[in-house]
Amino acid sequence: MDVRELLLGSFQAALAAADPLRIVPRHLPEPPRGRTVVVGAGKAAASMALAVEQNWPADKPLEGVVITRYGHGLPTRRVRVVEAGHPVPDEHGEAAAAEILALAAALSKDDLLLVLVSGGGSSLLSLPVDGVPMADLKAVTRALLASGAPIQDMNTVRKHLSRIQGGRLALATRARVHALVISDVTGDDPTHIASGPCAADPTTFADAAGILERFGVAPPASIASHLAKGARGEVEETPKPGDPRLERAANHLIANAHYSLAKAGDFFEARGIPHAILGDTVTGESSEVAKVYAALAREVGGFGQPFYPPVALISGGETTVTLRGKGRGGRCTEFLLSLAVSLGGLEGIWALACDTDGIDGSEDNAGAILTPDALARGRAAGLEAQKMLANNDGYGFFSALGDLVVTGPTRTNVNDFRVIFVE
Repeated sequence: MDVRELLLGSFQAALAAADPLRIVPRHLPEPPRGRTVVVGAGKAAASMALAVEQNWPADKPLEGVVITRYGHGLPTRRVRVVEAGHPVPDEHGEAAAAEILALAAALSKDDLLLVLVSGGGSSLLSLPVDGVPMADLKAVTRALLASGAPIQDMNTVRKHLSRIQGGRLALATRARVHALVISDVTGDDPTHIASGPCAADPTTFADAAGILERFGVAPPASIASHLAKGARGEVEETPKPGDPRLERAANHLIANAHYSLAKAGDFFEARGIPHAILGDTVTGESSEVAKVYAALAREVGGFGQPFYPPVALISGGETTVTLRGKGRGGRCTEFLLSLAVSLGGLEGIWALACDTDGIDGSEDNAGAILTPDALARGRAAGLEAQKMLANNDGYGFFSALGDLVVTGPTRTNVNDFRVIFVE
């Protein structure tokens, strides 16, 4: 059995379960009496838009704009695809978001606003409020990314600095709103996916300010002023759950992490290998989560508890990395390097950790594979795994070993995919 190919095959099975070209068609609504305008943002936006085009009646009007990350576009005919900055927003995304808001506002009650929402949309659909320049939004985004703040907290801040997120896109139109949502967040709550452009927002300006304080982020003056005004009631809050203005908006979850994990499990079972899904909502510091998983793998390998080997331990979610060093890498290679250090070269334990969007952090890899002899090969190459982990240099370690997993843009995103295989 080629374990490397086995791990890669399970990852491909997980990706296939979240492929917009396969899943979008069965969730499309009936065309309205009037116009249909397609808008959206996220790493899956281009493939979702293409799926709509391929399955929409040729005699029914269809137009619109979606925003995706640079390098994630696809050729479309009726829906224009704009590429913009991620994970830090930029002016291309800002201009396209303004266009999307204007398109939504021009629709009538006989029209349909078809919104395509996927992970990454929070930065791509960035339209800052008046008085907050894009440069300041970029600055606070970079600071939050480096702080280790979970995505839900980051999005609480973003929603309170946006003219289009936090339910405001749905408020901007008289049309029926039908949102198709591919979840990249734990819990699958639409308010957190792409910062919920069509969903009610239970958080407040005070919450946003508190998050910045808790993670030690000193915001630019324009942002501090706006949040303070909002907390005093001088700026209108985002629409809250139960707001009647959102009654015409429906958010439909069409793909999530757990379904992809289950399909990866089916892949193993078809090859006679038992699997266990350890959850799709795993969060926390990548390096610390890895220590827990290493302890579990040791128990399985050494004592057959709580699972008897061989077994594939599958999990998903979104861990975080608090930057302390100057190395390269994202949360998946950070997880694997910490797992390697914790296992200490224990035989018979392999692992794969990859982000389903094909990008681990901001690098060119989706993640990496950990082999039982990785530490030994690293030492032979002059690599000090513990020091590289302290420097947040998981990319450097696995790149030197030739164990990076590089897929290119997958044009979907249901968060991280991890599997630990105990022989």
